[in-house]
Amino acid sequence: MNITLSAFARGLVAETAFDVLAVAKRLKAAGKDVIELHIGDSPFPSTRHAVAAGLRAIESGATHYCASPGLPEFRDTIARNYQHEFGVRIGPENVVVGPGAKVFEQFFCEAFLDPGDAVLIFTPHFPTYEPNIARRGARTVLSPLRADSQFRPDLNDVERFVRREPRAKAIFLNFPHNPTGGVATAEDMRGLAHWIAGRNIALFSDEPYCHMVWQGRHETPLTQPGLLDCTVAAYTFSKSYSMSGWRIGYAISSAAIVEVIGKMINTSLSCVPPLAQAAGQAALEYDTAERDEVMGRFRRKVELLVEELRRVDGVKVFMPAGTFYVFPDVSAICQRLGIRSHGLAMYLLEAADDHLGVACLGGECFGAAGQGFLRFSCAEPDDRLRRAVAFLAEAVTYTDRIEQYLRANPHYRQVPDERLT
Repeated sequence: MNITLSAFARGLVAETAFDVLAVAKRLKAAGKDVIELHIGDSPFPSTRHAVAAGLRAIESGATHYCASPGLPEFRDTIARNYQHEFGVRIGPENVVVGPGAKVFEQFFCEAFLDPGDAVLIFTPHFPTYEPNIARRGARTVLSPLRADSQFRPDLNDVERFVRREPRAKAIFLNFPHNPTGGVATAEDMRGLAHWIAGRNIALFSDEPYCHMVWQGRHETPLTQPGLLDCTVAAYTFSKSYSMSGWRIGYAISSAAIVEVIGKMINTSLSCVPPLAQAAGQAALEYDTAERDEVMGRFRRKVELLVEELRRVDGVKVFMPAGTFYVFPDVSAICQRLGIRSHGLAMYLLEAADDHLGVACLGGECFGAAGQGFLRFSCAEPDDRLRRAVAFLAEAVTYTDRIEQYLRANPHYRQVPDERLT
């Protein structure tokens, strides 16, 4: 190829979960039984009224363009539902509809960041944050989340960022947190508001797991005075309503910011398919009971997986306060075997057994702070969750297989003095 790609394109790295998904699908196609605990997708069907509304929308001809910020009736439904659930007084002018939540990362960065601006990220972190920041020529400042503080945000790091960074411009917040399962408290949100309200600092609040809180309750920063004007809070139907393939979500912000993001959607996506919006509206209006029943099933799956992992030698694991991920500390196993945690994850998938594999993610897929951890989702039947953990416990005893895998994949070998958290 004679044409030269941009520096950004040459350095772009995809979300690892989808890379592992591709390997898992290839192995399954070749006949291997793979327990898929790698990607954050629901194992449950889309909620009943959402499906019916989507079918009706297709049959009625809702298959053409619509307004870029979203259908007016859908935006109105979102606003009323949001007030009811979270107690934040907003109207449809505060709502913009997108294809899921992820796209709002890019729009947020385009709205607020210039080259050289500094952005605070709590880490381990969702892997698409940094590419979207890099797309704007901005730079990241990392604040580690720690197990001994239940993976809650460190407000001292927020203070240091605000006081010491001359180009401090934005903060990325993700609670309930992927991958750790940490949940921020009302106290955390008050502390955050203290340091950013009234300053020229924007907040991206990534809240796709807002209905998956197992300890306490979900707290959005939008309840804090002054934060609506500087925050973009993103939500999706993928987790709560098992609608990942519909690609439907929304963001809440000030009317002025919503107008700008609407223009970004207009100039990039045109609009979100109206049939998906009809399905999302029906989900909000009629599927709350079904959603809550499914959330209860997710919680029981998380509890089961934690209980099983606690039986494995060399594994330390906390019950996550939210999400449907479990983030066990396997650093003792990694140190004993001389393997990086994502190497351990790929060994479980590719090489521990010829007929069975477990697909999960190594913690370093979410930044260096995740080294020594694995991330399991709960998106399989309960008996398969039990089988996955039993497979892990047995597979780490196959030292000959592990060494053979490391010889073939030396990039997964742990550096002797590598620090594992």
